[in-house]
Amino acid sequence: MRFEELLDGRVYDLGHPLNRDTPIWPSHPPFFMTLSNRHGDVPDPADCGYGSANEIIVTSGHHSTHIDSLAHISSYGQLYGDVQAATVQMGVGQRRGFVSHGVDKIAPIVRRGILLDVAAVKGKEHLDPAQRVTDEDLIEAATAHEVTVGPGDCVLIRTGWSAFFGDKEVYIGQQGGLPGPDISAAKWLVSQGVFLSGSDTLPYEWRHPDVPGMPVHQELIAKNGIHIVESLNLEQLSEDRVYEFLFIALPLRITGATGSPIRPVAIV
Repeated sequence: MRFEELLDGRVYDLGHPLNRDTPIWPSHPPFFMTLSNRHGDVPDPADCGYGSANEIIVTSGHHSTHIDSLAHISSYGQLYGDVQAATVQMGVGQRRGFVSHGVDKIAPIVRRGILLDVAAVKGKEHLDPAQRVTDEDLIEAATAHEVTVGPGDCVLIRTGWSAFFGDKEVYIGQQGGLPGPDISAAKWLVSQGVFLSGSDTLPYEWRHPDVPGMPVHQELIAKNGIHIVESLNLEQLSEDRVYEFLFIALPLRITGATGSPIRPVAIV
């Protein structure tokens, strides 16, 4: 792809906004933003007309559209690469983050992106609560979209769940669970050598109220070092039937953090 083609290409914004109304997983702190200084709050003794405003932001690294670092998930106390989580948590007892596996270790992401629109392939506006997305579903979608998933790809899975972004209880699965990839889908993604996978749900994976834990997170992040992106907005890609694109995402370099809000884009 030449530079001129990039300039002429269409840019799809795949992120949701960050505000106090954005759904967030119950174990994460809520988002807070307020103006610390408003225009007119700071005196202008020189009467030069200069004014400014700024804000204070308090947020989890896992608010709205975000990426999980490899520090986010452990399996029986071990992070990816058989690293004991307890040995890399900075200032144990002081909660200062991770000396390795943090989100600051993720390089800017500029890779081939693939949309697997499972909801559309199944003829649905959105999947049902607690509906599994299996390896066969992903293969079926890839075949229908005439794309091949390969090493280093960023695979984005659409369930249609963005339709409920404005309803917190439904969106986070408190009413019947969430659709998403199950362990068979996770293992298939691993077998294809993907770099990252994301979905339009919070969190990324099949969830049922009676089933504990997050085995898909463990399989992808802790066991195989594959990053997860959650709460994507994939509706415009789906509407335009765009299944292959340049995927760009830039995690914030928050030292030792387990995640970061991102504003990913697809360029076609």
